[in-house]
Amino acid sequence: MAIYLDYNATALVRPEVREAVVEAMTPGGNPSAVHALGRKARARIENARAAVAELVGADPTSVIFSSGGTESNAQAIASAVAAGYERVIVSATEHPCVSEAAIHCGVPVEVMPVLSNGVADLEWLKVELGRGGRAFVALHHANNESGVIQPVAEAAAMVHAAGGWMHVDAIQTLGKIPVDIRELGADTLTLSSHKIGGTQGVGALVVAENRSAIRIVHGAGQERGLRAGTENVPGIAGFGAAAHVVIQEMASGVDHSQWRDAAEARVKAAGATIVGEGAPRLPNTLFMAVPAWDSPQQLITLDLAGVMISAGSACSSGKVKPSKTMVAMGMDDLATGGVRISGGWGTQESDWIRFADVWVTAYEKHVSRLAKDVKEVA
Repeated sequence: MAIYLDYNATALVRPEVREAVVEAMTPGGNPSAVHALGRKARARIENARAAVAELVGADPTSVIFSSGGTESNAQAIASAVAAGYERVIVSATEHPCVSEAAIHCGVPVEVMPVLSNGVADLEWLKVELGRGGRAFVALHHANNESGVIQPVAEAAAMVHAAGGWMHVDAIQTLGKIPVDIRELGADTLTLSSHKIGGTQGVGALVVAENRSAIRIVHGAGQERGLRAGTENVPGIAGFGAAAHVVIQEMASGVDHSQWRDAAEARVKAAGATIVGEGAPRLPNTLFMAVPAWDSPQQLITLDLAGVMISAGSACSSGKVKPSKTMVAMGMDDLATGGVRISGGWGTQESDWIRFADVWVTAYEKHVSRLAKDVKEVA
């Protein structure tokens, strides 16, 4: 039986979500309509909004539902620029949907470097903020590849002292570690349903009480005039259902880090380099690399053995693209050999054990083949 260890890409849909989505789809109804079906659809949206808000310590009126994290990140940047912020600073390991939106926002963009362990260089940030000009600073709560957790609250204090806007992409941390918009000091916060076991195609921008957002999707007045288009009622209902379950899980203290740590120790002993080792990391995430074994080859080998993981690099037109995160950390020599293993709500200890068994055995065979090839050439 195949095992799934790619939750950072997308979590498996939870049973509670599946039930909520079907329940919302069955009656239908436009949430903007005033008749009974419309009111029921509206109630599903507002119940979900309350659950998502509770999960991140926000007021429900601050939650703007969207098509996903990419749209919400773009809306946050556009809102800051519209408010007169003159420069944008994004971390070097930020998700492409943030860095790309920044490039096209119309104001100067600077890249905040990270230290060798993947943590943002706050000394650099302090100097840059001191140069003047109101800055929008984007620092994700945790990196999607390495799982390295960033010192967001510390950065936010610096940003606010300089009159800046602190944006936090919390898409990878939601449901894995506590996320609270006030404790983080975030002016805007982005979330995504499918990372916590909801459906794909639903996200949210959470806006702090002292900030305001502009709409980037124009049309009618849905989402309090901040995001036009008929709401995805089934998807939003699923997001709310997932949020309810995550609230319970966080309260119970679910933690898979021991399973991850045991697997990590085995692959490290076999020769793997652990990316972000020594820095605080998400408890479900292992990002690792080895030389002379590119990530697509590793993925295919493991997939054939029934273990689904993902790459720290993307394969395009037959060429391996180096991991952006690893390059930013100064790990260029290993940047095409990174793979990410990430567990979630459906993961068992046996899944981590099987991954380690399969990977170590495959890597030993790979090293043996390389040695044989070298011997034959000699």
